[in-house]
Amino acid sequence: MHVKARTLAFCGLLLALTVVFMALGSVIETSTLFLLAAASFFVGIAVREFGLKAGAAFYIAAVLLGFITAPNKFYVFTFAVMGFYIWGIEAVWRWLEKRPGLGRRRVIFWISKYVIFNIVYIPIIILFRDLLFVHAVSDMVVIGIVIGGQVGLLVYDRAYEYTQVHVWGRMRGRMMG
Repeated sequence: MHVKARTLAFCGLLLALTVVFMALGSVIETSTLFLLAAASFFVGIAVREFGLKAGAAFYIAAVLLGFITAPNKFYVFTFAVMGFYIWGIEAVWRWLEKRPGLGRRRVIFWISKYVIFNIVYIPIIILFRDLLFVHAVSDMVVIGIVIGGQVGLLVYDRAYEYTQVHVWGRMRGRMMG
């Protein structure tokens, strides 16, 4: 596989920023989710700029480097879940772009977002219940957490869309031009 130097350099810069954001999430505890979300948005930039394969390579490299360098490995795991979601929705979007005749593409896209999220989120909440919660929690609390996660996904997804359109949209011309 022949990789252009510019692509490699830009992905290296994004990778460095991703790892810095993951590490800062351990240092600045009050902004951990914000910093991890911002780090995962770089996965989306890599996918949109260089394709799904390069985005997958970027994602894997970010997770591996995060486990090597970040002080809190749990935050790297959180980043891995967020990055997987971003890569998954970008893959679904590209799949839908190739099928212009498919009806209700927006509905399919939104359903896909929630399916991808819940494939990861619900098993984590159920399987790692003792790790995530200090005290035993009832099934009703777990159901509330699952519902809260759906609302959290909506906020996270809106932030990602805003970042891609408004923030990266403005910076793209300067960085990639």
